[in-house]
Amino acid sequence: MTTTSGSAKWQGGIKDGKGAISTQSGALKDYPYGFSSRFEGKPGSNPEELIGAAHAACFTMALSLILGEAKLTAEHMETKADVTLEKQGDGFAITSVHLTLNAKIPGAEKATFEELADKAKAGCPVSKLLNTKITLDATLQ
Repeated sequence: MTTTSGSAKWQGGIKDGKGAISTQSGALKDYPYGFSSRFEGKPGSNPEELIGAAHAACFTMALSLILGEAKLTAEHMETKADVTLEKQGDGFAITSVHLTLNAKIPGAEKATFEELADKAKAGCPVSKLLNTKITLDATLQ
């Protein structure tokens, strides 16, 4: 078992306030986030893009493992995770994540590749964490 951490600081109100996020590894150190970066497209990060990065990384690593079990090795894989945040009632909810994978895997057949990618989508720990609709477009080059 492994445990890692991330942290957040916040000062001020929801619209005029400012936050900073950090990760245990130091990959992010007091990186800014706030209302304007979350809802208005301004510079800075937001929880949804961090979830997207985590999901893309987790899915891609899971697929690498599953490919190895099938005696396949990826030459290249790139995954994007589009995380959708929508207003629901009095609050907001992440309503879906759409994964887009482009991969070059020597010796892989399309049907096998799609089956293994679906297995990774369902089995990666971040997919299991998210209580939302997860879709996948997987392209084999």
